[in-house]
Amino acid sequence: MTPEEIARIHSSFGAQSMMETLGATLEDVTRGSVTITAPILPGAMQQQGFGHAGLTFSIGDSAAGYAALTTLPLDSEVVTAEIKINLLAPAMGDRLIAVGKVVKPGKRLCVVTSEVFAETDGTRKLIAILQGTMVPVAG
Repeated sequence: MTPEEIARIHSSFGAQSMMETLGATLEDVTRGSVTITAPILPGAMQQQGFGHAGLTFSIGDSAAGYAALTTLPLDSEVVTAEIKINLLAPAMGDRLIAVGKVVKPGKRLCVVTSEVFAETDGTRKLIAILQGTMVPVAG
């Protein structure tokens, strides 16, 4: 990817107030793949003390969307048309790591997926998978 393409992803991510609220950071950007991490903060927990599914979904959706955006022209943006999540295990740990990937890029639709891991002391556990469709729109 060109420095301009990578900067576009970082700039767009920086404009997402939701990611800022969650303490999420953009960790890695390559063509077709984006990694986002977020700490499991006290304000993002559910009633049993696990990270809330909303946290898992939010960073998984953003990682998948930005992965799609890496495959599109610089004057494009994406919006989520649909995305589903399978929660596999409780979000227990220090932070969550979402790895979004493009399954099938396209000019009208991009099929994407994300895997979300909970990490404790460097050990990762897969806690969710997402699959969805992103729609390219004018930037």
